[in-house]
Amino acid sequence: MNILKIKFGFYDCSKCSLACVTPLKAILFDIDGTLCDSDPLHYYAFRDMLKEVGFNGGVPITEEFFSKNISGKHNEELCRVLLPDWDIQRARKFMEDKEDMFRRLASEQIEPVKGLHKLQKWIQERGLKRAAVTSAPRPNAELLISMIGLSDFFEILVLGNECERQKPFPDPYLKALQALEVSDKHAFVFEAAGMPVVGMGLRNPEKSLSEAGASFVIKDFDDPKLWTALKELENKEGITTATA
Repeated sequence: MNILKIKFGFYDCSKCSLACVTPLKAILFDIDGTLCDSDPLHYYAFRDMLKEVGFNGGVPITEEFFSKNISGKHNEELCRVLLPDWDIQRARKFMEDKEDMFRRLASEQIEPVKGLHKLQKWIQERGLKRAAVTSAPRPNAELLISMIGLSDFFEILVLGNECERQKPFPDPYLKALQALEVSDKHAFVFEAAGMPVVGMGLRNPEKSLSEAGASFVIKDFDDPKLWTALKELENKEGITTATA
């Protein structure tokens, strides 16, 4: 999933890295394209299923088309974008079938992003609160979280379709913070929202992510930029445990 294209900024952290969230109390995560590199599997599912129904004259969509027109959009929006002439119920059924195909692929191929479990340990050792926030359907989210070994890690799972407004609005992230009882002044997110953002550059150019409002961009959770920023927070005594 791409980083949000609209910047919802309470703070300008472009010059101060993550220092403006001190003391840090919570970290939020998107799932697709952040915890795992799932975009290729979404692409394969859309490519094959759209070809079956004669989309684009039966010519398979390209990865470029997927990145520009599909990646990062929720299914209700994609019904209108990809299948505008279809009855809405038929279009929704197509999306459900596509998600079924995605889950079959993911159950065999998905892996956590490099360094994820190192970061998991760091977060748990400091007692930080954490939530997963996604536009994906619940079965997708729960499968991916399970496949990468984080079933017992997240305190909260927030789905975009459970909020009044889905991404690119920040409502899902703000709902997660409310559930965790943490202010947006003391949290950051791996993806995007109305708080400091660490952009995941798995399949997104660093320049475009930075322009979209990311405080900085990392290639994975082992990236030295991330650990430099986290060390900076600790040096500022900017970590608050859940019991503090």
